[in-house]
Amino acid sequence: MRVMIVGANGHVGRLLVAQLLAKGDEPIAGLRPDEDGEDWEDQGVAVRRLDLLEKPERIASTFMDAEAIIFAAGSGGRTRDDMTLLIDLDGAVKTMQAAEIAGVHRFLMISMLFAEDRNRWADPLKPLYVAKFYADNWLVHQTHLAYTIVQPGALSFHPGTGKVKSDPLAVGSVPREDVAAFLVAALHAPQTIGKTVPLLQGDQPIDQVIDQL
Repeated sequence: MRVMIVGANGHVGRLLVAQLLAKGDEPIAGLRPDEDGEDWEDQGVAVRRLDLLEKPERIASTFMDAEAIIFAAGSGGRTRDDMTLLIDLDGAVKTMQAAEIAGVHRFLMISMLFAEDRNRWADPLKPLYVAKFYADNWLVHQTHLAYTIVQPGALSFHPGTGKVKSDPLAVGSVPREDVAAFLVAALHAPQTIGKTVPLLQGDQPIDQVIDQL
């Protein structure tokens, strides 16, 4: 499957591209206009430049031959709250609108644990929770996309184990490598369409968790 990764130079984005290649899919590295894509091109990965501050019609021009999109972009922890709204909220929504303009039906979204529950939002991350709350709601209620929303716990740099759990009441962390592996597996699993999936480190193989959805 030809898969556009929006935010391919991020920590999870890079893992996604590598794992898609390993699975025999055809990733497209979606990068900001000022980002270096030489590493990807050296590996034979197509690179597309897109600016999430642009209009959806302009973004859509980079999606035209994709079969699926994974939104892995983020403004990052060093930016101001205005960029959180412009990238993590409006940039995400414009990516969804661009997907529909381009005729790309499959859309996977990286959200965050408890994004839908304001009572669980941690103060330092509230602007990001707000962005994820409204972006997720737009995806579910304002699009016709075949979506999967993955809500990981705290992202760690620990090596992936290939074992996770999906418990809407649990708290904890999950390796970025396992988040990427879950997304790659979910991409080809029709039972994940229309689902919002909390994701934490656990003791079940990823395929087993997906089979139980």
